Amino acid sequence: MYLNKESSIAKSNYNRWFAPIAALSIHLCIGQIYAFSVFNKPLTKIIGITEQLPEDWKLSELGWIFTLAIFFLGASTAVLGKWVERVGPRQTMFFAAIFFSSGFLLSSLGIYLHELWILYLGSGVLGGIGLGLGYISPVSTLIKWFPDRPGMAIGMAIMGFGGGAMIASPLSVYLIEFYATETSTGVSETFLTMGLLYLVMMLFGSFIVRIPRESWKPKGYDPTTNKKNKLITTQNVLVDKAVKTPQFWLLFMVLGLNVSAGIGVLSQASVMIQEMFSTENKGVTARDAAIFVGLLSLFNMIGRFVWSTLSDYLGRKTTYSIFFTLGIFLYILIPFTVEIGSVLLFTIAFSIIISMYGGGFATIPAYLRDMFGPKQIGAIHGKLLLSWSMAAIIGPVIINYLREYQMEVLNMPSADVYNLTMYLMAGLLFIGLLCNLFIKPVDFKYHTD
Repeated sequence: MYLNKESSIAKSNYNRWFAPIAALSIHLCIGQIYAFSVFNKPLTKIIGITEQLPEDWKLSELGWIFTLAIFFLGASTAVLGKWVERVGPRQTMFFAAIFFSSGFLLSSLGIYLHELWILYLGSGVLGGIGLGLGYISPVSTLIKWFPDRPGMAIGMAIMGFGGGAMIASPLSVYLIEFYATETSTGVSETFLTMGLLYLVMMLFGSFIVRIPRESWKPKGYDPTTNKKNKLITTQNVLVDKAVKTPQFWLLFMVLGLNVSAGIGVLSQASVMIQEMFSTENKGVTARDAAIFVGLLSLFNMIGRFVWSTLSDYLGRKTTYSIFFTLGIFLYILIPFTVEIGSVLLFTIAFSIIISMYGGGFATIPAYLRDMFGPKQIGAIHGKLLLSWSMAAIIGPVIINYLREYQMEVLNMPSADVYNLTMYLMAGLLFIGLLCNLFIKPVDFKYHTD
């Protein structure tokens, strides 16, 4: 069968650089989740069209779509990690395409019928499973094709996940405006169109991916050169033993806390900048906000490649220490940028924050490979991504419900409701910094015989 792992073993003339291209074709699609906030305002006006009516969906209700998607991303990778290693990247990418695109198509129906539970099932559950399968499908393959430069290779592919919103954000705005009529916001039609486009692109990636032969290694590659770095092992730890090590759980917290501090911002980026810089302060339009979302996506994408590549030279532990230390300073700076009305300084600060958020995702697979070896890296990575599910609840819920409480109960102006959130995010990063500093090499008793 064409989807079988054995059928995807590369021939001798296969160029290993096709593997990142296949990964990019998947990640550029599933990265759309980071542009989902562009849909939030139109989704609150499905019935009112030009204004939100009482029977329209609330923003806090819609925020759960993003949370569900990221939760099922982490849950699916944790449950299906061993299956992904067994069946290989081609079959995994194929099913990722089916789940992710069907989530869009089902959500289109849910919008048309104005049934929120259908959106939860479509973009949240089915889309989330597609996200998970698509996200981890190339990781193990890339590490095997590029053992000499794992950070760079994974960063090159995973930057597509961060950059997907750079394409999806303006495309979504264009399609909504194109399909909008006096009786429709155009969102349902947009979901249908994007679902079909993503199906074609993701299937392309599944058809060109290949895996190396068991004994293959790059010309001139010598794994013993990594012995200078004590955190890089030449041994292997299987997934069932890896989850019993303190290093796994420290890395679980490191990733989860770094993600929590950025994911809430990304889930509401469009609404947040419009409210923090309201017309009384310095007006930011919906189109300006879409540009802001696209810019965050650009830095999310660039950060994944730049930071993960730097980690090949700086080391993963040092790289994460930079993320946490610099991130704490920038989150504390954000309320000041709003106070002085500087959209530019606000945008620069968040662009750097999101670059490190993306860099954390791209660096963690190489960090895991350093600690546990390459043998079952896909399955171990899948387990670790449960921390992403945790972050998907913590980050967006903090922003959405603190915002709603402060505006509706405390009657605070929209420009001030996010200040407390920024300080809480800085606190999460401080805890993450402590976890990272405690990481040391895995005890030899966990190594494979």
